[in-house]
Amino acid sequence: MSKELFKQIRILMVIAAALVLAVIYSDVFFKGVLTCVNIVKPFVYGGAVAFVLNIPMRKIESSLFSKASSPRLKAMKRPVSLLLTIILMLAVIALVVGLIVPNLADTFGMIVNEVPTFLERLSHTLSGLNLPGFDKQAGMLENVSENWETIMNKVVSFLQTGLSSILGSTVQIVSSVVSKIVNGVIAFIFAIYILAQKETLRANFSKLLKAYVKPAERKKLLRIIGMLDKNFTSFITGQCMDALVLGALFVVTLTILRLPYALMIGVLIAVTALIPVVGAFIGAVVGAFLILMVSPVKALIFLVVFIILQQLEGNLIYPKIVGNSVGLPAIWVLVAITVGGSLLGVSGMLIFIPITSTVYSLLREDVYKRLNQ
Repeated sequence: MSKELFKQIRILMVIAAALVLAVIYSDVFFKGVLTCVNIVKPFVYGGAVAFVLNIPMRKIESSLFSKASSPRLKAMKRPVSLLLTIILMLAVIALVVGLIVPNLADTFGMIVNEVPTFLERLSHTLSGLNLPGFDKQAGMLENVSENWETIMNKVVSFLQTGLSSILGSTVQIVSSVVSKIVNGVIAFIFAIYILAQKETLRANFSKLLKAYVKPAERKKLLRIIGMLDKNFTSFITGQCMDALVLGALFVVTLTILRLPYALMIGVLIAVTALIPVVGAFIGAVVGAFLILMVSPVKALIFLVVFIILQQLEGNLIYPKIVGNSVGLPAIWVLVAITVGGSLLGVSGMLIFIPITSTVYSLLREDVYKRLNQ
């Protein structure tokens, strides 16, 4: 038996033994894996934040410091660009929160006050239709409308009771919140460190590959990493631009048609449109409900406008802005969103599209290469 074959058999035996032990002690194994994941999670989030912030930071560096020649300007390039990127991110978050949260709070208060009037109006409408079975439904709506104050008092009482029971476990809640805040701070600091030292980290990673990976494999690995970087950057940039254009379209259209909550609904749709395929529909459902409390007719008009603008965005705007940057057919986009959403929720939807695009491109290249041979 050759030494190489013996080495391969030994490696397989170690892997098999490790798998058997993992199955036997599955509880301990999964607890250990979960602990490791929780330890690494802030750094993973920090890396994701650094990747996203690096996109506008590169634009700022190339725009403001492209012709910088003096050593002082070159030294200021990275800290100034990083500071401007952080300010831009905080400004966007503050703008979105400032436009959506106060309006939603005011709207919720208005809905609580307007529900009895709305139910009474809907009850009279159903009664006037004189259709079989609608009288009973109209009577139920009238009862709800008349007893709305009693219902709201019971809801408030229930919430107070639930709140008192929640306060009983204050220590657990506080520790969980503090833990999330600490993880968030660690992730943000780690992201800033990555952005400030990205050239050094890239050089160290290159040395690591040269030390442990053969030249042929290293070339393939760097090519795959380059494809992933390009696909993720193109996808994130395209999604943000598409969401911005779609939100602006809704603000302008709803304002022209004099529909209520035009600005808030436009911003809400723009934010939710960052989720591929299904995101804009979430904003549309919330917007339709808000307008429904004001006028059912206007809510119907809003749904018609949403369908028209969604078709316009899907068939004309999205291909122009995003184009074929990720190079993935629509059916595989749907598969990536479904699998990613099932595994990791919304973040999985965003991550799996560029990853699937990279795998698809590599597989397509290999297939054509084999066919040509």
